[in-house]
Amino acid sequence: MVLILLAAGLATPPSPAAAQVLEHSGEIEGVVRDTATGIPLAGALVSVVGTAKTAITHGDGSFHLTGIAEGSYTLRIQRPGYRGRTIEVAVAGDGEFIEVQLETSPIPLQGIVVTAGITERGAAEALRPASVMAGDELQRRMNGTVAQTLASIPGLAETSMGPATSSPVIRGLSGDRVLMLEDGSRVGDVSSAGPDHATAVDPASARRIEVVRGPASLLYGSNALGGVINVIRDEIPSAVPHHPTGAASLQVRTVSGSVAGSATTTFAATDRLPLRVEVTGRTAGDLRTPAGTLANTNGETINAAAGGSYVAEWGHAGGSVRGYRNSYGIPGGFVGGHVGGVRVEMERAASRLRMTIEEPFAAFRSVEFDGAYTWYRHKELESANIIGTLFRLQTLSGDALARHRAWGPFSGGAIGARVAWEAFGFGGGGVPSQTPDTNRSTVAAYIFEEVELGRARMEAGLRYDWVFISPLRKDPVSDIGDIRDRGFHAASASLGLLYNAGSGVILGASVARAFRTPDVNELFSEGPHLAAYTFEVGNPSLETEQGTGVDIFARFQSSRVQAELTVFRNRISDYIYGEETGRLSRILLPIYQFQSSDALLVGFEGGLDWDVGGGLVLQAVASSVRGTLIGSDRPIPLIPPLQGRTGVEYERTAWFVGLDAEVAAEQDRIGAFEEATDGYAVLNANAGVRLTVGGRLNVVTLSLDNITDKEYRNHLSRVKEIMPEAGRGLSLSYRVVF
Repeated sequence: MVLILLAAGLATPPSPAAAQVLEHSGEIEGVVRDTATGIPLAGALVSVVGTAKTAITHGDGSFHLTGIAEGSYTLRIQRPGYRGRTIEVAVAGDGEFIEVQLETSPIPLQGIVVTAGITERGAAEALRPASVMAGDELQRRMNGTVAQTLASIPGLAETSMGPATSSPVIRGLSGDRVLMLEDGSRVGDVSSAGPDHATAVDPASARRIEVVRGPASLLYGSNALGGVINVIRDEIPSAVPHHPTGAASLQVRTVSGSVAGSATTTFAATDRLPLRVEVTGRTAGDLRTPAGTLANTNGETINAAAGGSYVAEWGHAGGSVRGYRNSYGIPGGFVGGHVGGVRVEMERAASRLRMTIEEPFAAFRSVEFDGAYTWYRHKELESANIIGTLFRLQTLSGDALARHRAWGPFSGGAIGARVAWEAFGFGGGGVPSQTPDTNRSTVAAYIFEEVELGRARMEAGLRYDWVFISPLRKDPVSDIGDIRDRGFHAASASLGLLYNAGSGVILGASVARAFRTPDVNELFSEGPHLAAYTFEVGNPSLETEQGTGVDIFARFQSSRVQAELTVFRNRISDYIYGEETGRLSRILLPIYQFQSSDALLVGFEGGLDWDVGGGLVLQAVASSVRGTLIGSDRPIPLIPPLQGRTGVEYERTAWFVGLDAEVAAEQDRIGAFEEATDGYAVLNANAGVRLTVGGRLNVVTLSLDNITDKEYRNHLSRVKEIMPEAGRGLSLSYRVVF
């Protein structure tokens, strides 16, 4: 109570006279207030749509957006506990002052999505099924991996061999078919090469995470057959902040004894040079389950980054560097596995350059250039730190994207190109892998256009990719076949239509032709994969996967209800999968043979948020996918069951409390050598407070997961035969935004 009174005292409105004075020219200045009380709101995010210019309101509700030229702008204002607003602002030569009032609401306006298309749009206006996790929701769901953090989004599931290796599954597709991005660039790790490989991305410092469900190869090329996940941090700042901004967080979890912290800040070194600094760290013990402790699942992660740019009237140019280290354990007990399990050590160093030129020509809005280099090493260690399996990867890439204004019938669009080079290296210990070191090169070009048709909007695009894979050791008579240079080329295309039927109803449909080139491991692997406890056998004659995906969806949005329902069908020719042969290698590891077959995945996903009044919100999400290998009419292995989440939350501006049930049906539609799993229902609860202290928004969240300590098993877990999922656990997190 004392803290609440203190927060109210610190939130005293400034005098109207002071509020109306422009402090600096070339800025949008203003104040954000509560509509009912007039109290200024700290911690509100004010952003200029279509740019990276953002500001956080201070204790007096004030904000400054710098580097604003004359013209019209769209501002988006969001704050936890309030309904977001989007407003139009006309800026004169000296700048503009605005006052924004926000209404309290337990359902925030859906966030802006940048990953689903070439133009920033609200999630409800995206032509592809997309979700945004940010703000309060991101803090409440924050976990040790991106997949665990996003597990509540419809259409998503997670697969793992322990908590550190949790990887996302979108509509039944995982691994190399789900593309992971950081600020729009590929991560550059080998997480898709095995279920034991963690993703080299820590979500702790993310400002928001966007998910695009369904084929997205048109914009992103191969590896986006199932969907895209974009962890957005704004590593390279593109605007000079008026005051230092950032966030800091701390989280502890009892179920694994983990402690995680992060801190980021962006500040102005000069009036042209913004700098951003970030550091995160995480340590965890072995996971506790209702059936006992899952040994050798402890680990620690450290992550640091710095970025800066030069900001001018023509745009900005800058760069960033990032270092990442992760050490974790894989539990033992599998057929062929070590009794005590295996340790994994990952290292990643990444650097990136970006330049954006605004208004380069009359017909173009902007031209962007991106360059990135990533060095990655992954070691799987037996006892006494002997390297059993080694993966190395170097990635060098360049992207160019030009966004144009209206051209003839097109209201907007973009043309782009990409070049990339990757060098894969493999090694091992006592029983070395015969997989050859391999280089992969990619060249691609694409065009994407939009057409406004009154209440409807149509999007269409075309892309062509050339991929060249060259093993450094050729062998026409190897045990697995002719190891040789391979060349692939594929066209991607998409066509979609969005129709605003009025009264909050939006209807849409899209069809996309997507592709995926075989992974180097699928083509040429021949040897043990220590931490996965498998002996993998490649197939050098595999062809490109070609998928045709159809989505039909309906959305409804009002002041009290947000709902969406999507049905999808994705047919993939030459779908590549590793099939357990039922045989053991000479070192007693199960042999997995990569082969291909046509596949069909069909399903649905939906979500509902309903403000029933008085701050009470009912929530529900559900998804289901059915995967079939068409040639043999057998189920695709490791497909998630019908699953969902339903809950109730009570939201006030200063605090919240919620209860939800995570449910899954039995999965008995299984592939060869796969075991069925029972259905389950798990109860979780959370509560939190929002305090304005020292002019900064502070959020404290307390969560209790698996309240009844129920023993249940995730069908996609590789350790389900040894141990169930996590038991009862308490999580406490704190976050301050400034």
